[in-house]
Amino acid sequence: MPTLHEYDYIFAIGTLFAMLDAYNNGANDVANAWATSVSSRSISYRQAMIFGTIFEMLGAITVGARTADTIKNGIIPTSAFKGDAGVQMLAFTCALAAASSWVMWCTKHSAHVSSTYSLISAVAGVGVATAGASKVQWGWNNGKGLGAIFAGLGMAPAISAGFGATIFMLIKLTVHIRKNPVPWAVYTSPFFFLIAGTICTLSIVYKGSPNLGLNKKPAWYIVAVTLGVGGGLCVLAALFFVPFLHARIIKRDHSVKWYMFLLGPLLWNRPAAAEGTEAFVPNYAVVQEEPDDKASTRSPGSLGEEVATKTGDEITTSHDVTEKKLAQQETKQMTYKELAEAGERRHRAMLMKKRSPIGWATRTLHNNPMGAGEIYELHNIKILLKRIPAYIVVGLLYGLYYDIHAAQTGVEGTPEGARMQQVYFYAKKYPNEVEHAYSFVQVLTACTASFAHGANDIGNSVGPWAVIYSAWKTGNAAASKAPVPVWQLAVLSATISVGLITYGYNIMKVMGNKITYHSPSRGCSMEMGAAITVLVFSQYSLPVSTSMCITGATVGVGLCNGTYKAVNWQRVGLLVLAWVMTIPIAGTLGGVIMGILLNTPHFSS
Repeated sequence: MPTLHEYDYIFAIGTLFAMLDAYNNGANDVANAWATSVSSRSISYRQAMIFGTIFEMLGAITVGARTADTIKNGIIPTSAFKGDAGVQMLAFTCALAAASSWVMWCTKHSAHVSSTYSLISAVAGVGVATAGASKVQWGWNNGKGLGAIFAGLGMAPAISAGFGATIFMLIKLTVHIRKNPVPWAVYTSPFFFLIAGTICTLSIVYKGSPNLGLNKKPAWYIVAVTLGVGGGLCVLAALFFVPFLHARIIKRDHSVKWYMFLLGPLLWNRPAAAEGTEAFVPNYAVVQEEPDDKASTRSPGSLGEEVATKTGDEITTSHDVTEKKLAQQETKQMTYKELAEAGERRHRAMLMKKRSPIGWATRTLHNNPMGAGEIYELHNIKILLKRIPAYIVVGLLYGLYYDIHAAQTGVEGTPEGARMQQVYFYAKKYPNEVEHAYSFVQVLTACTASFAHGANDIGNSVGPWAVIYSAWKTGNAAASKAPVPVWQLAVLSATISVGLITYGYNIMKVMGNKITYHSPSRGCSMEMGAAITVLVFSQYSLPVSTSMCITGATVGVGLCNGTYKAVNWQRVGLLVLAWVMTIPIAGTLGGVIMGILLNTPHFSS
């Protein structure tokens, strides 16, 4: 059948909302997935942008088509559209519009929700408005109905918590409880590379891309390849990584650079330079720093600045005691809103000093305020023409300079700051030398989690968009069962990465350390637990929420501290509330839009 050119406008609108949904997915879900790595200081926000872009696209393109099929055909049966491709296009366009609008509003207000469940709820609401409640697959439907999907709302966080806690307890029993944990961390690191490498390989080989047919290989082939790659990574870690860690951490050789891991066994006999008093490793401590005019937007450990360290139930900083008391008195006199605004002003003042494009844009906005009168006044129009390019630059680059860690720990002296101080107090702190060994493992687990997210959550946006495209291109509603084109997976996975880069900080600042104390050993456990859960669910074509998995794993690892006080239950409660409210709000919004458009009065021809 020919292309439905009379519905070109529906295809165009559907494409825009599909890209908006993918953008929100990156700014909301992907930001949460990488918040663990950034919070533990294993990688910076900028490195998360790079790795996130690469592995999101790999996971989406090679594996993502499976989950997309569930959202395309598992909730509303094709027969519900009675062969009308135009109605089918309109239905999935309304679903994308409802889901993307809700998630965008939540992202703007730093409310972390599941883009997966938002879209699923919107599709269900559209299905009710289109064909009635009886046509929607409310039951299990061979693992593709709403019953199976919403079952993940309870199962996914619990299963992730179990996986994450199990892995961290393995690290804790193997390394952390030892009297001298540093050598144990160094010499057992290949084993944890084996675990992480096996999970990563499993996500590629066992699931595989449907087009490559890797999932149809015999079980012995899958096991051999998976364990072979994981074992190979373990051997490489033993040959190259262990000598590198031994020289840097145990021998405390400050002359060892990061690229010297390529020397491998030669590092064992390398003459050490003057031995330092302590190992040359980053400071992974999570602290509440008092903001001042010299505050940086990057983590203090990465800049070599003095950082606050926690000893017992006290927090000591480089500030003078008198200055600290004065600052606390000032804090008590300011409302929380005033404190937040003061922090933003300090941040903008710091940005204006930079010579980069963000500095130019910030200075332009500061030096060209809007004048008196309405925006259509001539002098305001001239000022606006100067501000628009600056707005664009700030929108694209602001996240690169945002202080994620300061936002997560809360302002000292406020109720939120006191709450986070209590959470951090009940979390056991481990030596930086030990955590340094797991920071490398976490890079691998973070990439695995990103790959798993791309494999699973790309179906949120590409499923409805693929239906719209197929119906528009062929004029046949049944064509929605065709495979998702690779170019659609590539376009939307790139859009997801843009969302992470430009707006991910707005969600990342309320995740990670805002839930429990993070460190590389904890972070890699959380990410491996979440990755395993996502891969298991995706194997059965269930579009489980990655955000729920990483949140569940975070809580599970937090409880491994031995007390429930090591978890910020207020934040967890807000997350659960947002997840639950997403279902009726997105579903109602999608159904109302579809019902209005489908039954709009019009003049007869």
